[in-house]
Amino acid sequence: MTEPVLSVQNLRVEFATRRGVLRAIDGISFDIAKGEVLGVVGESGAGKSVTGNAVIGLIDAPGRIAGGEILLAGQRIDNLPAEEMRRIRGKRIGMIFQDPLTSLNPLYKIGEQIVETIRTHSSLSESAARKRAIELLAEVGIPAPEKRIDSYPHEFSGGMRQRVVIALAICADPELIIADEPTTALDVSVQAQIISLIRRLGRDHGTAVMLITHDMGVIAETCDRVAVM
Repeated sequence: MTEPVLSVQNLRVEFATRRGVLRAIDGISFDIAKGEVLGVVGESGAGKSVTGNAVIGLIDAPGRIAGGEILLAGQRIDNLPAEEMRRIRGKRIGMIFQDPLTSLNPLYKIGEQIVETIRTHSSLSESAARKRAIELLAEVGIPAPEKRIDSYPHEFSGGMRQRVVIALAICADPELIIADEPTTALDVSVQAQIISLIRRLGRDHGTAVMLITHDMGVIAETCDRVAVM
């Protein structure tokens, strides 16, 4: 049994409110192995996104991790300083959010954003990073990537923007990808393409994937195991 990429042990997340402390997550534990897609399913308000945010260190005050441990490839990450966690986010953990517009800056061409992310997490030159960005866009199924790399986010459809976000999420070869409702805003045929793309990433790159969704059809299509909240 190899060490899991992600191990969450007895995680507790609390939010301080005027009425007292709200315990949003109370002692959950799960592991995700290399190349495995774990589906986290549950109704709205069950704590799925809070769990994902806890893993990537994005629980903002008045929220806090009140107990438990989060380990990435055996290294504890829930108690790291903010600066160190920021380095792990994007490099070792990639993120795909529900609305691609929250991940993309509308003022910059998508190529500039991918190249900047690649260069932040590697020692590649500008030209090598641009070549890598074109390869990534081709891998996620963007047609004519050498032309589209110089387009702005608003020039893409919702499904194509989500592909760009996936390219951004994988550009540093992360060990873990957290996908939070990545297909909710897309129509059904595009959903199927994005789902098969996420599956293929897990298989080809050996990336562990935590797929948060409320859609049982997506779970059935995509996941190796499922955790119900």
